[in-house]
Amino acid sequence: MSFLESLHKRQIAIIGGGVTGAGIFEFLKVRSIKATIVDEKSRVVSGFESVTEVPAGIDFAIVSPGWKLDHPFIAALKSNGAEILSEIDFAWRVKSEIAPHQKWIALTGTNGKTTTIQMVAAMMQKGGLWGVACGNVGDTVIEALSGHKPYDVLALELSSFQIEWSKEARFSACAILNIAEDHIDWHGSFDSYANSKLSLLSYSDLAVLNAEDVEVATRSVAWQGKKVFYSLETPAPDELGLVENLLVDRAFIDDPAHAEAFAELADITPTVPHNVSNAMAAAGLARSLGISHDDIKEALKSFSIDHHRLETVLDKDGVRWVNDSKATNPHAAIASILSHEKVIWIAGGLAKGASMDQLVQRAAPRLAAAILIGTDKDLIHRALKAHAPQVPVMIIENQETPERLMEEIIKSALSMAKSGDAVLLAPACASMDQFTSYSHRGNLFSETVKKIVGA
Repeated sequence: MSFLESLHKRQIAIIGGGVTGAGIFEFLKVRSIKATIVDEKSRVVSGFESVTEVPAGIDFAIVSPGWKLDHPFIAALKSNGAEILSEIDFAWRVKSEIAPHQKWIALTGTNGKTTTIQMVAAMMQKGGLWGVACGNVGDTVIEALSGHKPYDVLALELSSFQIEWSKEARFSACAILNIAEDHIDWHGSFDSYANSKLSLLSYSDLAVLNAEDVEVATRSVAWQGKKVFYSLETPAPDELGLVENLLVDRAFIDDPAHAEAFAELADITPTVPHNVSNAMAAAGLARSLGISHDDIKEALKSFSIDHHRLETVLDKDGVRWVNDSKATNPHAAIASILSHEKVIWIAGGLAKGASMDQLVQRAAPRLAAAILIGTDKDLIHRALKAHAPQVPVMIIENQETPERLMEEIIKSALSMAKSGDAVLLAPACASMDQFTSYSHRGNLFSETVKKIVGA
């Protein structure tokens, strides 16, 4: 009996009624496989209402990302002896049945995941591969599997939550971009978070690794698989790197004594160090799939970065207004701030257990002023007092609406800004205390800048 056929005989629960849970429920529903959605809040999914407790008799469960391993729902399932799969491992079992020849590649990191996996998708398209980016971006993995014609390749963007839960999926190649403090509140410690990211290596045949990230470079030493390092330095054999203005490959070529260029710096927009690094990681994954250097170059030339990532909203009177709302942790905010010479920094929200000290220490020479908002604004303020006491700070308390809050932010920034400054929304925090999402926060920033400054 096949895996999918066996599900007709199981009592199935889907833990989580969000986007992932809804996708799994719909996949099963189309195949007349019954399942119950369990969520902390009652919600309607595809015409069915979720329940708020694990029903008796459940013997098979599929868990959406983000649920802690010790959540009461999980404890109840374990006590009942239920088989528990992550959404990724469930999709892997389905893939093994309906698309056995399909390749999976994976990418993770604290920052740059979405941009990099979108670069990979562009390279696959340019190289004529029938593939798609999915997982933590675009469609869920089970949705990507459900098309009429199976893809040749799935390129999965994976969060630490997804990796932590998954034990069965296998990848022909993976990339790890960087590891810095994030989601400490969920994982409990930085070591736990970092080890979750690095555990992806155990399920991969080849790894494309950032040699300039200390955590990635040192923590990957023990893994004995095939490693391809990349950096912004001249590459050694079996590496990707930078030679003057050329991005070059010495890893995926017949003779590693030579080098093949796959892009020029001018091909990458914006041409900032972390984005060039992202392009190298994407190229490594693309080369592992056999995509040519010429196709990689053409894909990078036409690639445009996503909304809410270093997005220039307005350039007026010598002041640049930049939306980097997706910089939701200190590591991302550092990269964003260091992309500009002088910054009026808009920061704050939910810090997720991360420290702000290293961020402020590194960013201090670039900061003209700081505007702080949100639940953990005092955490950032203390770091500024300790490491950048010369930086003027304006604190904006909660307003009655997100729209009113953003108006106060923009008016304050406008009163401070001088020619040559960048007013930068790079919050270093999650958004859900004052906005519905980072995109809501970024959209309000862009709209309000255009209304108040661009008028």
